[in-house]
Amino acid sequence: MSLHDWIDELCDALDVDTEIDEGLILDLARDAAHAVERKAAPLTTYLLGYAAARSGGNPEKVERLAGLASALAQSWGAEDATDDAAGGATGDATGDATGDATGPSPTDRPDDLAPPAGADDPDGLSGVDAD
Repeated sequence: MSLHDWIDELCDALDVDTEIDEGLILDLARDAAHAVERKAAPLTTYLLGYAAARSGGNPEKVERLAGLASALAQSWGAEDATDDAAGGATGDATGDATGDATGPSPTDRPDDLAPPAGADDPDGLSGVDAD
């Protein structure tokens, strides 16, 4: 199944009768993911879709809206780059730089994604002799 087939199936399932510019949407998702953060990609494209629906789905308006969103994302990324160059960026508590080419290590995660206390020892028996 190709991407175009997926889009056709999804439009049918969602009862949406429209043609979309796949490249435009994917470019916007890329810009948001790279310049803002990865999670911004689906949220940005969702908001573009919402704005497109409000504007009647006119392809020229959608292209203009996507351009505005892309420019905002790129300027957002440029602000971060300016902060980095000025020494405004700081590492995390371990001194590792964030946002580098390799990204954070798998153990660097927000508290809301960390395993709950005792997850490694669900019975609370660590250090207890089995005898």
